[in-house]
Amino acid sequence: MDKNIINSEMLVHIAMCSHKEPQTVLAVNADEAIKNELKKYGIKVTFSDGFNVDDKFDVVLYNSEVLDDSVMANVMRNLEDKCGMFACKVTSFDKDSKQMKQDLTTVAKNFWITMPYNAGENMMILASKKYHPQADIILDRSDFIDANYYNTELHNASFVMPNYIQKPLTGIAKR
Repeated sequence: MDKNIINSEMLVHIAMCSHKEPQTVLAVNADEAIKNELKKYGIKVTFSDGFNVDDKFDVVLYNSEVLDDSVMANVMRNLEDKCGMFACKVTSFDKDSKQMKQDLTTVAKNFWITMPYNAGENMMILASKKYHPQADIILDRSDFIDANYYNTELHNASFVMPNYIQKPLTGIAKR
C-alpha cells in the first residue's frame, strides 16, 4: 500500500474522528492525498503552506516533522481555545528516540492530552485540549469512513505502543 495514503488517512481521520464537532480545519502543508481525505467530511477547510492565517480552527493538521516552539506558538494562535485538536507527523521512535521525545515534550506543554500513535511505518502525535482519541472516538464517523487503511479498530490500536517505546515516553505523553 502507498505510504502516502496511510499517512494521509491516519493524520486526517484520527483527529477528525476524535473531535466531537469539528467545523473548521487548518491543514498546513497538505498534499493531494490529505485534501482528498478532508473532502469526506464536508466541512470548512483552509489550506496553507504555513501558519499565515488569522483565524481559529477546531482542528489543525500539520503535514511536517519540523516541530519547535515557534511552530507550536503558531498552532496555539490558530487553535480553538476550549476543545481544539492538533495532529502532526513526527520522527519515529526507532529512527531517533531523542528527537521523538523532544517533539512530544514540545507539543505536550500546550495540551491536556498528548499521545503518540502509529501510522504504518511512521509515527504521529495527536494533541487535544478536551477530547481523548480512544475514549471519545465518534463511532458514527469512524465506522463509516470510506478509507483504504484507516478503520475504527486501527484507530484505537494505533495508540498501543510496545514497552520499549511506551516506558521511555511515560511522563512525557499525557493520556
